[in-house]
Amino acid sequence: MSSEKVFVWDLPTRLFHWSLATSFVVAFVTQESEHWRNVHVIAGYVMAGLIAFRLFWGFIGSQHARFADFWPTLENLKTYLGSLLTRHPKHYVGHNPAGALAIFALLGLGVAATGSGWLTYQDIGGHFMEELHEVTANGMLMVVGIHLIGVVVASKLHGENLVRAMITGWKSKT
Repeated sequence: MSSEKVFVWDLPTRLFHWSLATSFVVAFVTQESEHWRNVHVIAGYVMAGLIAFRLFWGFIGSQHARFADFWPTLENLKTYLGSLLTRHPKHYVGHNPAGALAIFALLGLGVAATGSGWLTYQDIGGHFMEELHEVTANGMLMVVGIHLIGVVVASKLHGENLVRAMITGWKSKT
């Protein structure tokens, strides 16, 4: 693997990533406490705003932030996951297909969680909306867990520190 580095993750993408992670954790840990309800609601509004920004940035952002750069197809996903089994996975400068799938799942679940949370907060939709909010938040937690496992596995197999890349913006080129 080459040690040549390339700048991949722009500042808006990195700030979005860590801000979304933080707001999700805050919202998740404050979900059951009436005392922390306002914090939970504010974290949800922050998440909604961040997701709106990311949807916008996915069309006009830098190359590797654009959805067109990492649109996951079934064929690309099968090829990438198959290459993981060989312990010599195909390298992507930007998001790999599995990471791309996680991004779209998190964005979709985030829209559903924040939308259903807002409706619940407005007393619209009753018990069904509360359940939908809980299910989508738990779905996000599940995808986050899979994402974190994927980051560890991909970092090891690719011989690069993906967490550092999401902090600094720099990643191995090949």
